[in-house]
Amino acid sequence: MASGTMITIKNSLSDKDSFSAYHVRPAKSMARGGIVILQEIFGLNGYIREVCDSFADDGFEVIAPALFDRAEKNIELGYDSDAVARGLVLKEAVDAYAESDILACSAHLSDQLKIAVIGYCWGGSLAWRMACRHSRFDAAICYYGGQLPGLSQEVPTCPVLAHFGRKDASIPMEGVEKFIAARTEVESHIYEADHGFSCHHRKQYDAASATLARSRSTAFLDRHLAGLS
Repeated sequence: MASGTMITIKNSLSDKDSFSAYHVRPAKSMARGGIVILQEIFGLNGYIREVCDSFADDGFEVIAPALFDRAEKNIELGYDSDAVARGLVLKEAVDAYAESDILACSAHLSDQLKIAVIGYCWGGSLAWRMACRHSRFDAAICYYGGQLPGLSQEVPTCPVLAHFGRKDASIPMEGVEKFIAARTEVESHIYEADHGFSCHHRKQYDAASATLARSRSTAFLDRHLAGLS
């Protein structure tokens, strides 16, 4: 399995502040594309690094910014109620910088690659914002992004794949259906699962839904980054 390293990224696009990121290259000499992975509210933790490694195993060059670094370095939270509360506070503290930091992070990937952005939870919302507000990415994948219903009026500049859980109380189905109706160009899927269903570290993990969502994500990347039919 691929394994990456922590690097330092300087945001020359805004305030020239620096933050850390997890970077991993595929074992193959030539990557099939580049991916920026965006964290949940739990930081750049072990799960997010595992996600990066797994996509690198699929042949992609992958990078994940530590978006909490502006507020506090080396944040890796668990999934209990205290971690959720702390993560929400940190998210609010850095959210205004996140889009710029993501763009700065994406610039570290090899120039010749097509690039996707993939986010989970808060990162899923950020992936949607990046797809709509910036032209940097060739594809975007949003896992249970809570802001998508409220931002359904925004129009993506690249193909988008969205995953939602029907049992996710934090993103009510009324909002999901509103988003799907408004953004018919988005490939949206609803799973019989809860929020965070893709994360095997969480009690909400649903193996069948996670596997199906990942297979759809892989096929989506093949179409839009690797150019496979």
